[in-house]
Amino acid sequence: MATSNPAFSQSPAFRNTPTTASAEQLQELYEAPSATAVETDRMTVEDTIRKTVAAFAVLLVGAAVGWIVPGLWILGLVAGLVLAFVNIFRNRKKLPSAGLTLAYAAAEGVAIGGISRFYEAFAGGVVIQAVIGTVVVVGVTLALFASGKIRASARATKIFLVAMIGYFLFSIINLVLIVTGAVNDPWGLRGSFHIFGIPLGLVIGVLVVIMCAYSLVLDFDAIQRGVKNRAPRAYGWAGAFGIMVTVVWLYLELLRIFALSRN
Repeated sequence: MATSNPAFSQSPAFRNTPTTASAEQLQELYEAPSATAVETDRMTVEDTIRKTVAAFAVLLVGAAVGWIVPGLWILGLVAGLVLAFVNIFRNRKKLPSAGLTLAYAAAEGVAIGGISRFYEAFAGGVVIQAVIGTVVVVGVTLALFASGKIRASARATKIFLVAMIGYFLFSIINLVLIVTGAVNDPWGLRGSFHIFGIPLGLVIGVLVVIMCAYSLVLDFDAIQRGVKNRAPRAYGWAGAFGIMVTVVWLYLELLRIFALSRN
């Protein structure tokens, strides 16, 4: 490469600088490992996976505590709800926080442990069924997304949001009917109302599982776009948080489906 400064081009430093890389140098560059997320400070799929695994490890520890200590699940449920909103609003305005994400995982784990113990006492074996079902749904959804068979779309997302609002309103109404005693069935409309002999809760449950699967697609898509857009590495925690919220929702819905089917 030429330089516009003759004095600089004749300096010893310039003369001793190789203008082209040798074959050995090129081979070393080729064999050098790729820069890690820490080195680039950018979001990667691998780093997001590690963060997600760490969050679920904390959740499982919390679940063990919630299973062992009676009544603690109520505090975990309240704390988890508060931390969920804190994480949602923070992730929109600031960099996601590892501490807040792991704190949510711990609180949600305590709640999950207590709820799981209640369901297991009510209908033995439903916990392992729900765990297996959750792993299967997550695995199949991930495989389909990775292969390109399913993708998030604007139209499907609109339908998903409308379904979410409808399901939320139904859950509120059903809870009010149970608390007020307007419906004697412990499951409310889920157990007292039937469609072709099938409890309404099972029909809705299947639809909700499909909604959870699409929610996972949205989570995977958000991570993929974050990596493509070279988002800061901290957003891996946002990806881990999104997946954890969806998986917990899916697990709880499967618990209810299997328990209701025992009736």
